[in-house]
Amino acid sequence: MITAIVLIDCATDSIPEVAENLANLPGVSEVYSVAGHVDLIAMVRVREFEQIAQVIAGSISKVPGVINTESHIAFRAYSQHDLEEAFAIGLANAD
Repeated sequence: MITAIVLIDCATDSIPEVAENLANLPGVSEVYSVAGHVDLIAMVRVREFEQIAQVIAGSISKVPGVINTESHIAFRAYSQHDLEEAFAIGLANAD
């Protein structure tokens, strides 16, 4: 799984609508409204590297209200929380 963290500047008066539209895009797993120098952060998770461009340049950047994006590709996950959830998806409890 390839993960990209996308920092998004958007039109201030449409942050909730932009966030909802982004969350519905294939490849976008989460969208966060945040405080700081960007308005939204989207987590993109895809199986192949080529899909990153499709999701970010082909979809996220074209959502009305998106002004600018800055993308960061994750090399490695260190969070035990994330790893435990990933392995537990769809598995029945063994108890």
